[in-house]
Amino acid sequence: MPRLRTTAAGVLRQTVLACLLLPFATTSLANDYPTEARVDYVLGCMASNGNDYLTMQKCSCSIDVIAEHLPYETYEQVETVLGMQDQRGELGVLFRTERGMQDQVDALHRVQADANLRCF
Repeated sequence: MPRLRTTAAGVLRQTVLACLLLPFATTSLANDYPTEARVDYVLGCMASNGNDYLTMQKCSCSIDVIAEHLPYETYEQVETVLGMQDQRGELGVLFRTERGMQDQVDALHRVQADANLRCF
């Protein structure tokens, strides 16, 4: 049975390999959005900005930027808050006035502004 040797070259090789694989780890974190959520965002974006191929590319870029900055769970919570803010009555007031919820909405708006600068 061969013996495993830990040499400086072996450690260096492992470190270089880890550094090379690191970008793939961050990419997988940015791709935690389900396809359905990405398509829904792109379709809504295209409905607001025009239904052509160039707009589709820009909207796809936009959701990619959002995915880089916000985990999907946060994005989903904010989308729920935005949908509930349109409700009438006490429930709608709660979602429009609760400070913690408004902070999350503001965070999404900041990320969308960054996406607009980078993609549009």
